[in-house]
Amino acid sequence: MALTKNDIVAKVNDLGFTKKKSIETVESLLEIVKGTLEDGDDLLVSGFGKFCVKEKKKRRGRNPATGSDLTLRERKVVTFKCSGKLRSKINDN
Repeated sequence: MALTKNDIVAKVNDLGFTKKKSIETVESLLEIVKGTLEDGDDLLVSGFGKFCVKEKKKRRGRNPATGSDLTLRERKVVTFKCSGKLRSKINDN
């Protein structure tokens, strides 16, 4: 099951914030994350991981449904590499 934005708001609300303040806090954090990545900058969250914006070059591809060749355009993608601490916590459970 996926963790949704509403779930995050509820968890922030459980910390003693009002519902309105919880929504504002989560929305503000997500806007900062989106703005940073849109600018092409990496985002490092200590103890959690690093989001990186990578440039993909134009390349040849294939449509899996039809088998026809096509060209994939240049694009940017976001990758995530979790921190060693998070990896340890995931693997210890």
